Amino acid sequence: MKKLVLSMFTSLDGYIEGPGGFLSPPWSAQVGEAWARQNLADAGHLLYGRVNFAFNKSFWTSPAAADHPETATMNGLPKTVISRTLAGDPGWNGSLASGDLRGVVSDLKRSVTGGNIYSFGGAGLARSLIAEDLVDEYILMLTPNLWGGGKRLFDSGLPAIALELLGARTLDVGSVILRYRRARASA
Repeated sequence: MKKLVLSMFTSLDGYIEGPGGFLSPPWSAQVGEAWARQNLADAGHLLYGRVNFAFNKSFWTSPAAADHPETATMNGLPKTVISRTLAGDPGWNGSLASGDLRGVVSDLKRSVTGGNIYSFGGAGLARSLIAEDLVDEYILMLTPNLWGGGKRLFDSGLPAIALELLGARTLDVGSVILRYRRARASA
């Protein structure tokens, strides 16, 4: 059975979007390798919310993405879009899912072949996945920013979840990648 990996970047004060919206992390060749290419090397399927799917689709299918080493992988991976409002074919190698999030994720974990299932966010989907305790691994890039406001990944009202540290890596731009596994009791 495949794992669901939530992979997101967050400011030091816990925001995944700054006061004006999108949070862009400091970037370098090392970040591209350690973050983008490493995540995609393990991915066999991508899970998106509607807004983040539209944002990523518009970028990765544009001429601006042509020179990025991740473009072919991003465009080729199958995607599931969680949405209550979209209808029809979303394009970009995607399919729509709605209804019971736990059921959708469970079906994906059983049916995906190849790598694991990765969710790169949107805030709403990420919080829903955490609230339902569906995430098997968290990969967080902690950026050297204090935003002072915006949208948080971990907000009040989420369940207590025990995690085990799998690794930590400091990057040349001052960011740190933290990788955690959901600690589950043995049966």
